[in-house]
Amino acid sequence: MSVTAVAVLDYPRLSETFVAQEILALEARGLEIQIVALRKPPERFVSPISRQIRAPVLYLPKFPHREPLRVLRAWWAVRRLPAYRQARTLLWRHFMRSPGPDPLLRFIQGLVLAHELDARVTALHAHFIYYPATVIRYTALLRALPWSCSAHARDVWTTAREELREKLSSCRWAVTCTDMSRDYLQGLAPPGRVLRVYHGLQLERFPTAPARGAPVGNQPEAPVVLLSVGRAVEKKGYADLLRALALLPASVHWRFIHIGGGIMLGRIKKLAARMGLEHRISWLGPQPPEIVLENYRQAHIFALACKIAGDGDRDGLPNVLLEAQSQRLPVVSTALPAIQEFIAHGGQGLLVPPGDPEALAQALLSLIRDPARRERMGQAGERRLRREFAFEQGMEVLAEKFGDSVSSMPS
Repeated sequence: MSVTAVAVLDYPRLSETFVAQEILALEARGLEIQIVALRKPPERFVSPISRQIRAPVLYLPKFPHREPLRVLRAWWAVRRLPAYRQARTLLWRHFMRSPGPDPLLRFIQGLVLAHELDARVTALHAHFIYYPATVIRYTALLRALPWSCSAHARDVWTTAREELREKLSSCRWAVTCTDMSRDYLQGLAPPGRVLRVYHGLQLERFPTAPARGAPVGNQPEAPVVLLSVGRAVEKKGYADLLRALALLPASVHWRFIHIGGGIMLGRIKKLAARMGLEHRISWLGPQPPEIVLENYRQAHIFALACKIAGDGDRDGLPNVLLEAQSQRLPVVSTALPAIQEFIAHGGQGLLVPPGDPEALAQALLSLIRDPARRERMGQAGERRLRREFAFEQGMEVLAEKFGDSVSSMPS
């Protein structure tokens, strides 16, 4: 049976459950997969979804100088392939566009993959259109195989337009997870090359939440619980969220819970301490899915203050918004186009301009004081999620794109 190689940056990555759930669903439909990872993640938790995946994992050399014989064997074999000169020319173009060690690393990883790829592989797919797609493109060229890719968030908005144009011209097809990113990429691609496929949510993993209390923040023993799940990076806007929390009246009793890691976590904690908020905040760090679900069920409001980072990085449609609404949690977030594809202001939650702590504080306060409105918004969110953002809807499109080797999903 033929095999599709699927390349990812890290595997298994706790914050990329959407990738794992897609691979697992494709396996359930009959697709044989080989996972190719550019590196191992630092996280100690592995999601239950990743544990169910049968596909073998091939880790490419992250530090080629530590595996010189492996790299040398690959080069010695691959240099004889007809397309090797073209691959070297492509490397030179990459280096001229982005001088430094990274182009050479991706070229070496592409050589190793071309040499070590399962002989049954007949197609290649990259999750993320930056580094994984670069490696896959080299391998596809060297092995004369078709390739495709899934573009998500940071990879779309921080990759040079010329590089995106080249990759979209070279691949068979591409999918991305929001209308906003589809429209942007399609403007750089041949007609019809890019499709929008929402990640969606596997609803069986998120059973309907039990009834929760309805505090209004007027009793210290019954605070309103505000929850946020996300990496502490610039585009998540946690500094704005902390400033908004600091603006809430002192008479309002609330507790904030954050789940996630991220390179800015230490800085964000120090900011909270300077603002005198540390006694109201629980920093839980990265957590397994069952703990995340438990916190969704205990919270009263979900908050995520997304913004466009200085380097252009931005979120697509964060899966945590879908997860929160599966538990009937009203959302307070920002009016970025991709978020507006799911959250309707005043319907499932409240949206404010990005980078505006004052507006964010007012939105939080209005929901803290109105539990009936919180309940209506949470119910509206769950209804829309089940109607329009079920995971299976997107999988129908992906199954068709991956081809005849994919059978119908078992009921």
